[in-house]
Amino acid sequence: MTKTHTVTVAQRPLVLSWAGVTDVGRRRETNQDAFFAEYPLFIVADGMGGHAGGEIASRSTVTRLEALVADGTVGRGSIEGALALAVGDIADHPETTDEGTGTTLTGVFLEFDDGDPHWVALNIGDSRVYLLRDDRLVQVTTDHSVVQELIESGKISPEEAEGHPYSNVITRAVGASELTAPDYVSLDVRPGDRFVICSDGLTKELTDYGIQHFLRENADPGSAVDAMLAAALENGGRDNVTLVVLQVADEQSSTTDAGAE
Repeated sequence: MTKTHTVTVAQRPLVLSWAGVTDVGRRRETNQDAFFAEYPLFIVADGMGGHAGGEIASRSTVTRLEALVADGTVGRGSIEGALALAVGDIADHPETTDEGTGTTLTGVFLEFDDGDPHWVALNIGDSRVYLLRDDRLVQVTTDHSVVQELIESGKISPEEAEGHPYSNVITRAVGASELTAPDYVSLDVRPGDRFVICSDGLTKELTDYGIQHFLRENADPGSAVDAMLAAALENGGRDNVTLVVLQVADEQSSTTDAGAE
């Protein structure tokens, strides 16, 4: 189901609309992913760890961040404080005995600076934020993974990364004993922008071209997430699949679009 919220940028009303979905996939017994999508914070977490560890890690992290929205205190400092609390929650939980327990975290939030908002993408691990702007899809976040480090050092090509034996090994996570702050990327707020926030269960099954295709074919975020999930499952569904689609429109054009449906 698509939700909406109106914000004013440079005295111009813009409508944010979004939808999210998560699915266990076709190979896993449990869903270790979690997501939260409520203005002004839109996040996806992909847990890892034996037994119920990954599920506890992702859920603990998302719950701590949800509380910031309830308190109206979403910002870089408060997010890092919430993540520190989540690390404690994960360590203290009786079912997280595995040292490899943790979770990725990625997403975007709206940050206000002198009254006007801008987006901030945040990332820990290999879940991703994509942005479709001017009909061009770009990956906003950079994976914290062994494979990404090999690509950056020139040891393997992006094509060789696809089936690499270390493709699942990440170098940063929430839940490791020492929390590192997320990477942040600031972006202006523009009508027409569309974000895809997703776990690697989506990107294992859909190429960037495939993601762009389903965005083009589905103007409504709810339809877009359903179409991408269906395609990921059809392509194998080897992992849990979680994604949020968030888009920005002029108030006038979004009213017109709604009337035309």
